[in-house]
Amino acid sequence: MMHKFQQWAQREQRPVHQALSLLFGGAVFGFGFPIFLVLISAWLDGTFHLPRLVYGLWNSSLGLLMAFGGWGLAAWSVQVQFVEGKGTPVPIVPTRNLVQRGPYTYCRNPMVLGVILFYLGVAVWLGSLSVLVAVLLISLLLLLYFRFIEEKELALRFGEPYLTYKASTPFIIPRFRRLGPGGSGWE
Repeated sequence: MMHKFQQWAQREQRPVHQALSLLFGGAVFGFGFPIFLVLISAWLDGTFHLPRLVYGLWNSSLGLLMAFGGWGLAAWSVQVQFVEGKGTPVPIVPTRNLVQRGPYTYCRNPMVLGVILFYLGVAVWLGSLSVLVAVLLISLLLLLYFRFIEEKELALRFGEPYLTYKASTPFIIPRFRRLGPGGSGWE
């Protein structure tokens, strides 16, 4: 599989292919999967006799805040990958350059963090225990994939610059640096 990732990374991608891959990925993960979660939540909770996590306005407020914040972080991450990395988060149209700016200054996987927050926000907004558990399980699988597969591929593709970046930047929980002379973040 690593060999395939490297082949895809070496191919020159036309902007139309990049745009189509982003459109497809956004449609599936930004709209299709959340709609699926909304549609299946009541059925899952009913089938497994799980209580609803309904706290009135708290569900809506916290859930929507998490969903929109996560969506914003994921969208910012994709934009930086597209502009700085000359690629996309879609594995068949990967970035050609190592991305270390924008949200990637604070953690190595801000897009994944954003997606997880987005889906958790949907689960909280729905008040669905089954969706919450499903999102946590899917998040765990995603994090394992990124930790044990994608990071190896990135090390092979970008070499020492990636290893240096990896050593100085947290995996998923952002570290903010204080703004100072020449600084670019919070400390």
